[in-house]
Amino acid sequence: MSDALPIRRALLSVSDKTGLLDFARALVGQGAEILSTGGTARALREAGIAVKDVSDHTGFPEILDGRVKTLVPQVHGGILGRRDLPAHLAEMEAHAIAPIDLVAVNLYPFEATVAAGGYYGACVENIDIGGPAMIRSAAKNHAHVAVLTEPAHFAEVAAEIAAQGGTTLATRRRLAAAAYARTAAYDAAIASWFVQQQGEAFPPRLAMAGVLRQHLRYGENPHQQAAFYITAPRPGIATATQAQGKELSYNNLGDTDAAFECVAEFEPPTIVIVKHANPCGVATGESLSAAWDRALACDPTSAFGGIVAANRTLDAASAEKITAIFTEVVVAPDADEGARAIFARKKNLRLLVTGGLPDPAAPGMMLRTVAGGFLAQSRDAGRVTRADLRVVTKRAPTEAELDDLIFAFRVGKHVKSNAIIYAKDGATVGIGAGQMSRVDSSRIAAWKAGDAAKGSVMASDAFFPFADGLLAAVEAGATAVIQPGGSMRDAEVIAAADEAGLAMVFTGMRHFRH
Repeated sequence: MSDALPIRRALLSVSDKTGLLDFARALVGQGAEILSTGGTARALREAGIAVKDVSDHTGFPEILDGRVKTLVPQVHGGILGRRDLPAHLAEMEAHAIAPIDLVAVNLYPFEATVAAGGYYGACVENIDIGGPAMIRSAAKNHAHVAVLTEPAHFAEVAAEIAAQGGTTLATRRRLAAAAYARTAAYDAAIASWFVQQQGEAFPPRLAMAGVLRQHLRYGENPHQQAAFYITAPRPGIATATQAQGKELSYNNLGDTDAAFECVAEFEPPTIVIVKHANPCGVATGESLSAAWDRALACDPTSAFGGIVAANRTLDAASAEKITAIFTEVVVAPDADEGARAIFARKKNLRLLVTGGLPDPAAPGMMLRTVAGGFLAQSRDAGRVTRADLRVVTKRAPTEAELDDLIFAFRVGKHVKSNAIIYAKDGATVGIGAGQMSRVDSSRIAAWKAGDAAKGSVMASDAFFPFADGLLAAVEAGATAVIQPGGSMRDAEVIAAADEAGLAMVFTGMRHFRH
């Protein structure tokens, strides 16, 4: 026996009218009466669909420029009244409250207004009150009422009504869950906006919400479940279109984000190759093709099966070189037709185009879960320029060394600490990442660089606690060093640099990345 409940009366009030007319026609075809307001009612009438204004249904006019139109007992009583309780039915009859069996509401476009840079008053006016109230009422009474909050719900509910003669309890429960998630996300967006207006970085309660982009096959490991949620339209994997290739994994997405955030740091044509969230090759060049050659040369072994990011539209020349080795993902603002045709030869290679680059200096928040909660911090938007550098050695860096020092330190911002980077002529030649000892990172970076370290510069993401890490640079053949400074043994480290004839600058800023 079906538990489907027929739709005798439906209230439709939507800002996004995608699919509205077909859904309303389906309801009328099943004998439902349609109640509506404002622009929704007008759209239905213009389409020749019979509709009754909510004000005519309630006997109470819309007031206060439409701010109050559904916040009345005839609406909420019709939604919240339980059909299985005789006392509720008696009260509804006594007050001439007609049952409402279906509510379709999507909310004033507050998020879109904020995203478009709306002024304060416009944002406030786009805070919906009646809509969330109706949604929550219908969701609470889902045993008797169906609530639709997305245009995507229209077709599936219409199909069920046509097949079952009404909505089933399973569907109503699922729609209720979606409804509460929608109002929670809406309230979170409003709360976040108010916090921003107040200039409060970390409020007493942090409200946040994400929209499901896709389910993933699994997490970091096959026994873990995973999904990808979008919280903000920051250019990158959240805005990316997958032009080709097999399904992206949890690790693919994390590594791709790391690569794209790194490549956005640089203005000339740049390629970043990432493996396990760490850059293993970064280089600038006159073209992406030239940058690829130099980035790959840093660590061709680690580049195999890596993630490649470009800060320009990919062309055929760069695509030919990238596809010459096994690559998991390629991400760029765009790719021209020639590049797409070449990538298409590698059917499993994922090509993502994002439509733009993230702004490395833009404010934002980063979150990390811990047992029972999460840590929140502002994004590392710090950027060191020449004006920030303090020469601490007897020898000052040359102009060429200064360029490479700035380049290497920017790369270091995206390498897991402890991070050491050797660079020369706008390309990394050796990277040491994620070691418990800074001197070990120094030695690994020098080992990877080999002879290419001679004449290079070295960057450290944090200060040298002892001179041994710096001496590794001397042994490798580096000529200049950039580091934050601030160690109790800075004088000892500076003396070692002077003795070796190194130029060294302090930034006063560190870039730990855990």
